[in-house]
Amino acid sequence: MWFVLAQTEGAEYQTIALPEWSEQSALAALNIQRESFQALDGNTQGYAKGGRKVSVSPIAAQPSKTLFHELAHVCLGHTGHGDLSDSEATPRDIREVEAEAVALLCCESLGLPGAQFSRGYIQSWGQCHAISERSAQRIFHAADQILRAGRSEINTTQEAS
Repeated sequence: MWFVLAQTEGAEYQTIALPEWSEQSALAALNIQRESFQALDGNTQGYAKGGRKVSVSPIAAQPSKTLFHELAHVCLGHTGHGDLSDSEATPRDIREVEAEAVALLCCESLGLPGAQFSRGYIQSWGQCHAISERSAQRIFHAADQILRAGRSEINTTQEAS
């Protein structure tokens, strides 16, 4: 039998503060909502869905990396309501490679763990194919967008000091 976290007892989940990056600022700047995790599949670390919503399992192995991955799906237009929507559907393998490459860049930029898992995930979904220039441009744009969005509050606070 599977239970979602909301069906268990214990302390309320607290987000982890990331160095030089604010989740709350990023969500506000990107107009993305984080909602409570509802998936019953124990292998699901997180998900993004239409309406610019993301969710990360409170027991995710790499919660920061998973958050970046899900934010990337929204920013890349993979949920149908993103900023970089394609006119035709992007195949799932490309969507997963793009989102995980964004997560890799965000984690490496902030000095967070998980790069080795991202590399394996990208290799698995990429099936030894090269990343196209179009995908590379989309990846760098989305990573920059996410990182800047999370640093906006920090930069404003520093400028006020």
